[in-house]
Amino acid sequence: MATPHISADPGDFAPDVLMPGDPRRARHIAETVLDDARQVTQVRGILGFTGTVGGRPVSVLASGMGIPSISIYATELFRFYGVKRIIRIGTAGGMATHLDLGDVVIASAAHTDSAVSANRIPGIHYSHAPSFALATAAAQASGLRPGATPDGVHVGAVLSSDVFYADRPETTALLVKHGTLAVEMEAAGLYAVANAEGGEALAICTISDLLFREASLPADERELLFDRAVALAVAAFATA
Repeated sequence: MATPHISADPGDFAPDVLMPGDPRRARHIAETVLDDARQVTQVRGILGFTGTVGGRPVSVLASGMGIPSISIYATELFRFYGVKRIIRIGTAGGMATHLDLGDVVIASAAHTDSAVSANRIPGIHYSHAPSFALATAAAQASGLRPGATPDGVHVGAVLSSDVFYADRPETTALLVKHGTLAVEMEAAGLYAVANAEGGEALAICTISDLLFREASLPADERELLFDRAVALAVAAFATA
C-alpha cells in the first residue's frame, strides 16, 4: 500500500516513529539506536527504517524541511500506515538568552508565521500543542521535575517559521518576551496533523545556533549532541 511519498508495505512502520529532517540523520538513528533495522522506504531520497529498541518496535523516517514537507509525511504515516505517535528530532535556533549551544528544547507549544492552520477551524486561532503524555514523559526522562532542573534541558514554546533567512529583531524580542525559546520549521505542522489525524506528536530540538550572538555547532559536534534528543524521545515512547 504505497502512498505518493512512501513506498513501504502495510505493517512496515512501527506505531512509534522518530522523525528527523535529514535522511542522513534517519540512517544514523537506524544504525546507532535501532536493533535489526531494515530500510522500508526511500522515495525521493527520504529514508525510512524499522527496527526495535529494547524489544519494542520503533521506526525512523526523515521529514525533509519545512511545515509542508513534514505535514505530508506525518499525514501518510498516521492515515495509511497505522502510526500512533511521532516525535520530531531536529535542530533549532536559540532565541531566549539563557539557552546555549547543545541545549535541548522540548516544545510544549508551537507558534507559527505559516498560514498552514489559518483556516483549519474558521474564525479560530488554532493552538499548536503536543501530546501531553509524550511531553511529560520526555521531561521526566531528562530529570526535569519539581525541585530538579537538569542542565541544558528546557520545556517551552517554539516558533515554527516558514522563513529560514529572516531579519526581524523586533518580532524575535516580542516572542522571547512571551516565553518563546527557539525557532525551527516543522513542529507546528506536525502538531496540527497529529490533532487532525487522531495521533500523538512531540518535537524535541537541539540548539544548533543562537540568534542573540554569533555561535553555531560544527556538523560533527551537532551529530553527537543530537543523540541526547533521540535518547529522550526513545524514553518517552517507552514510558508515555
